[in-house]
Amino acid sequence: MNTLTQIIIDNDLADRVISVCQLKRLLDGTEQSRYNLVNRALKKEELVRLHRGLYVLNDRFRTVPFHPFHIAQAFAPGSYVSFETALAYHEWIPESVFITKSVIPGRKTKQFQNEKNGLFTFHPLPVHRIHFLELVKRYQEKGQTMLIAEPLRALLDLVCLRKLAWKGLDWLIDGLRIDQDCLLSVNPKMITLLKQVYKNQRTQLFLNEMGKELGHD
Repeated sequence: MNTLTQIIIDNDLADRVISVCQLKRLLDGTEQSRYNLVNRALKKEELVRLHRGLYVLNDRFRTVPFHPFHIAQAFAPGSYVSFETALAYHEWIPESVFITKSVIPGRKTKQFQNEKNGLFTFHPLPVHRIHFLELVKRYQEKGQTMLIAEPLRALLDLVCLRKLAWKGLDWLIDGLRIDQDCLLSVNPKMITLLKQVYKNQRTQLFLNEMGKELGHD
């Protein structure tokens, strides 16, 4: 076993995403010596590079496999999983989604491709900063923390991103394939909360019309 791999395991980091900064704290010596240790671990396939400056141990050294939503948080700290990805996670849509899509603070769209875990995309939205995490919850799966939008937030994030206009509940059910029972279970308080989130008028109108058709007004 590579020396670096053993150091990571001994420091209880086997199930964590490891950054260059963490490696600097773990390893003594020069930058070149650290580079050599990392390179040897990569060649032995004990260490896996997720992206520049981010690493994980190979699954055979871990107690649980990595969840892609947890990796998304490492790629873009402060982001949360949303859009079709969260809708599928909550079973609001029937299709499987093979891209991990997230909302990111700021103004710049980002994208990362990982050979094992696929494509990760991060999209900024015109939202009020103070309400950025409204209806976003922290989940734990096998010890891994991830932030995921609740289904109605994920739906409205999608509406905001695509600049969708309201076309009726039937369009949500038939066009976006949203489960009808899930839509009818929407609490009016959630719509009120989301009205504080979005800056653009189109999404506000969408929320208003949705509330009316659901009989909340």
